[in-house]
Amino acid sequence: MRISFGSLVITAGVSGILSFALLAAAIGSEYWYIIEMKPLNRSDFEDLSSHSGLWRINEGGKVYSFTADFANYSESELHMLNMHSVIVVVLPLSLVLLVFGAICGLVSSLARSRALLTGSASYFFVCSLLSLCGVSLYIVYSYQALAETERLVGPEGLAHVNTSFGWSVGLAWLSYGLEVLTGLLLLMAAHKTKLRQGRPTVA
Repeated sequence: MRISFGSLVITAGVSGILSFALLAAAIGSEYWYIIEMKPLNRSDFEDLSSHSGLWRINEGGKVYSFTADFANYSESELHMLNMHSVIVVVLPLSLVLLVFGAICGLVSSLARSRALLTGSASYFFVCSLLSLCGVSLYIVYSYQALAETERLVGPEGLAHVNTSFGWSVGLAWLSYGLEVLTGLLLLMAAHKTKLRQGRPTVA
């Protein structure tokens, strides 16, 4: 079964658009990390469960923004704050770069240029690397924050706490996969162009 050049670039375009939409939804949502508190008894009605995004924390219906007063934090806490600062830069940067990648992909597809298509594919691979770094760093950051909390309150303090990653992380992973797919499809389109250009013309 032969796949045409048009099918490759159209599929790559759809994949690129979906990757942008999923990453934008992930960055803007507040379900990256979920903390569920188990009440000790039925009379404990205070809801201390929370879910957080890259910018805010929603705890018991109250919203808190991430703030950094560096004078009040320990060295390990400052390290985690620095990690969080990197995350909130890398992921939005990847989102912005996807816009330029879409433009490059459109131009290279219309020009049917092997060099431009290869360059656009490499560009999407760079975007996917940024997304991978951002999501991976967030996971490391979350585990370190949990370990620091356990060190402060002890294992008993977290006995009635369940933590998990939310659907926002899943969207970010899907976006990463689609970015890689877009790059691969553009590489296949570039190879298709090479084969077409290499065919001898009959006068």
